[in-house]
Amino acid sequence: MFEVGDYVVYGNNGVCRITAVGPIDTPGDSRDQIFYTMTPCYTRDRVVSTPVDNERVVIRKVMSEEEAMALIRDMDAIEKMPVEDEKKRELAYKQALLSCEPEKIVSLIKTIYDRMQKRKAEGKKMTSLDSRFSHIAEDSLYGELAISLGMDKEDVGPYIEETIHQLQAV
Repeated sequence: MFEVGDYVVYGNNGVCRITAVGPIDTPGDSRDQIFYTMTPCYTRDRVVSTPVDNERVVIRKVMSEEEAMALIRDMDAIEKMPVEDEKKRELAYKQALLSCEPEKIVSLIKTIYDRMQKRKAEGKKMTSLDSRFSHIAEDSLYGELAISLGMDKEDVGPYIEETIHQLQAV
């Protein structure tokens, strides 16, 4: 069970900070049910609540600094997503995001980046689907890494690039 003050990744809400654990005063909700009340870190003026025993939406503790650094070190080894059928691409992207697993989100970002490079070489623009999911995936990953590494979200992308470049130079 999470405690007040914990940072968690909660489904499509991204990184949230637990602000309360207990019953909530909402019409129709049982007073016996315990909820997490959370504030998304990167969305202003919003509060999210979910039952503690909710199994439909992923909720997990934000990775530690050590786990974040290990993820960055291992990014080159993470494979792209094997999406062969264009009709199933959006579903595969959604599933990767809904998993809330950093490795799957890195895989999604790498897949979209590779597609973007190939389309660019063919003189084509990035698809709206790829653009939308690229933004969502980077926002999700960078938000979690920012909390884990104690930095601003805007600094995460350059930090990843610099770290990977240093590792490749060794």
